[in-house]
Amino acid sequence: MSRASIPIPTKIAFGIGASGEAATNWIFNALVFFYYNQILGLSGTMTAAAVTIGIASDAITDPLIGSISDRWRSRLGRRHPFMFAAPLPLVVTIYLIFSPPAGFEGFDLFLWFATFTVLMRICSTLFAVPHLAMGAELSDDYFERTRVMAYNNVFTYVGVITMHIVVWFVIFPSFDNGRVTQVAYMPIVIFCSSLIIMCMLGSAFSTRGQIARMKPVPDDLPPFSIKQLLSEMFLALRNRNYAYLLFGLFFLSVTIGTHETLALYMGTFYWEFTDQQIGWLILSNVFGYAIGFFTAASVHQIFEKRWSIVASAAGLSIFWSMSVTLRLFDLAPANTTWTLVAFIIFWGTLSSICGSILNISVMSALADIADDHERNTGRRQEGIFYSARTFFAKVTNGIGHVVAGVALDVIEFPQGVPASEIHPDKIYALGIIDGPFAMVWGLIAALIYSGYRIDKAYHRQLQIDLKSGKVATIGTTNRQR
Repeated sequence: MSRASIPIPTKIAFGIGASGEAATNWIFNALVFFYYNQILGLSGTMTAAAVTIGIASDAITDPLIGSISDRWRSRLGRRHPFMFAAPLPLVVTIYLIFSPPAGFEGFDLFLWFATFTVLMRICSTLFAVPHLAMGAELSDDYFERTRVMAYNNVFTYVGVITMHIVVWFVIFPSFDNGRVTQVAYMPIVIFCSSLIIMCMLGSAFSTRGQIARMKPVPDDLPPFSIKQLLSEMFLALRNRNYAYLLFGLFFLSVTIGTHETLALYMGTFYWEFTDQQIGWLILSNVFGYAIGFFTAASVHQIFEKRWSIVASAAGLSIFWSMSVTLRLFDLAPANTTWTLVAFIIFWGTLSSICGSILNISVMSALADIADDHERNTGRRQEGIFYSARTFFAKVTNGIGHVVAGVALDVIEFPQGVPASEIHPDKIYALGIIDGPFAMVWGLIAALIYSGYRIDKAYHRQLQIDLKSGKVATIGTTNRQR
């Protein structure tokens, strides 16, 4: 059974799994595009196309795994079998992505990258969807869910920060011009794989005591089938609150994905930073995510989740693009200077605060929507709802790769050329993409998020209805707020 208050050790045990997922996303979002485009010589468009194929597979596998885990029966419950099964094949696929056969180029290289990108995403989903769904089941309290997801959020950024520090302060500086040296990437793969195994298996093992307390598979839940899966997805999308979060996240993904994909290009070519200077940029995440972790629950006590989501989405979009936009108007410090590093850390901290609160708010809101869905249909299916989260988290870097890849080819951005030899117009065009263009999509997302309507009063009534057994059944028409 879920509880109103969750012990801190349980929250930590749940949250640590997010560090493994974050390490997976970081190595892919931060390095893979640059690795294939600048080091292996694959065109930007073909690199983007390989990621697009991965996205297409996610559209099938994410809800599939969500639906299967919703109805899985075993002595390990319905979430943990997947959490135990995912880590090992996941690290194998990451290794193979960074180890294409010697001599592969053009279409052969594209095919290798696309194949193992699809497999990597499947393995990532195998852990991420059941893990998040388990988190939603830990508590049915409006505010405690925010705290649970805050731990998930902070451990996400522990994974991000750990990867960033090790790569930029330890591994890359150990090689001459490490970021453009192919052999420098294998130590990163080994470290990332170790972190994934430790965190994912650690979370699965240390939360096994919660299995008996999880909500069981409903007796009236039909067996899995493709027809049933499509029916469940249709029912989920009929929830207007869910639809607003889903489509808002889609537009926000363009902003986040573009920034994450171009980050290494910006540090290398736009700002002309050293490895050490890029390494210190992580301070914006350290400060911002810590502030977001400690303030999110308080923010939700003062403001409704709806307005927390809207404001943080807008703030994330504006502040993340601010340093680049100011440089376009010659209002930023000179390249390569430590003053510029501090300038970017300042705006990045504001962006990270908003991003931290936004992620916590959306994850908490999805748990509330699962309550709404249960009241309206009689079925408890966190897996379906959180599978959309993992899908759009992957779309985040997927769309970013597509936008960045096509844009780099359109502006004919050179491969393997030092920043000092690149024409200023191409550098300026890079700034347009990472600045104003990326910002606009996040502002559209903030507007869409404003349609979300579950507030404290509505959620209190939801809990009263659920506890009193006032739930509908499939086929009953219910007005959804």
